[in-house]
Amino acid sequence: MSQQRKAVALISGGLDSMLATKAILEQGIHVEGINFFTGFCVEGHTHAIRKQDEAKTKRNNSLWVAEQLGIKLHIVDIIEEYKQVLLNPKHGYGANLNPCLDCKIFMVNKAKQWMAENGFDFIITGEVVGQRPMSQRKQTMPIVAAESGADDLLVRPLSAQNLPATLPEREGWISREALFGFSGRSRKPQMALAKQYGFSDYAQPAGGCCFLTDAAYSQKLADLWQARGKRDYDLDDVMLLKVGRHIRPKPHFKLIVAREDGEARFMSGYKKEFVSMNCASHRGPLVLIDGTPDEDDLHLAARILARYGQGRDAENVDVTIRDRQGNERQISVAPLAADQIPEAWFV
Repeated sequence: MSQQRKAVALISGGLDSMLATKAILEQGIHVEGINFFTGFCVEGHTHAIRKQDEAKTKRNNSLWVAEQLGIKLHIVDIIEEYKQVLLNPKHGYGANLNPCLDCKIFMVNKAKQWMAENGFDFIITGEVVGQRPMSQRKQTMPIVAAESGADDLLVRPLSAQNLPATLPEREGWISREALFGFSGRSRKPQMALAKQYGFSDYAQPAGGCCFLTDAAYSQKLADLWQARGKRDYDLDDVMLLKVGRHIRPKPHFKLIVAREDGEARFMSGYKKEFVSMNCASHRGPLVLIDGTPDEDDLHLAARILARYGQGRDAENVDVTIRDRQGNERQISVAPLAADQIPEAWFV
């Protein structure tokens, strides 16, 4: 009997990696999935927090995809290692702070290490030629294979027929004829294949799952680096940039204003790490103060907070200020008018 070959699939939680993995499973290959956690993924966290997203399914799509495929999924924390990819990308950034090509090289290299350590034979990704302007072009796909060290052990089942044959194809481990020749940005071929495989529920086919591709998020991250005078971050920074209204009245401090109760509950977990504020005399949002504000700055922050509460039209609003040790005091302030909060303050 011939040896059953084993493949590790990069599972993002999207449709493409789901289909690519299914195509290899159909050929009798043992497949296990791997998902790399950078902290920047859109899925799950934000939808679970915000009330406006309550209609969206609360799930980790990578785990859900693995369940639908009936495969084991390994989730690997790469937050610290990923910093160098984001901060110093050899191939640069995309339209925002997305180092897509370096990111793909890094993750395929990590999968190659995992493959070698666990006795697997090759790697699967859901990449499609021409789908992404930076990392999924015919000119860049060989760069990913070469610089990751995966070389011809990297199989892209959805575009395999548009690419040179890989070792698993040449050795007969998998049939090239049973793979596909998808290309371009249209998702119609993938959606048709999903229907053929019996998949009717899956993550939205278009768009990535990374906040770094989002212009507003990237702007907040760049602002954070500028304010701190260094390009660094930790997981708490990553998470807090996903929530709230960020307002920076002066270079040395900013407000993070909860936009709804879900965000306020999440931000409450950070009260011991930031000075925080809330309205005492009227209903209003929770605010976290990041930076080094003085007393005048706190007074200004309280007036901004009052603007976003139900006392915005009141003559004065009582605001509770809480330090990192939990000590509280109250001040009374006049809410700022809308035209007193310049657009330039919004990050």
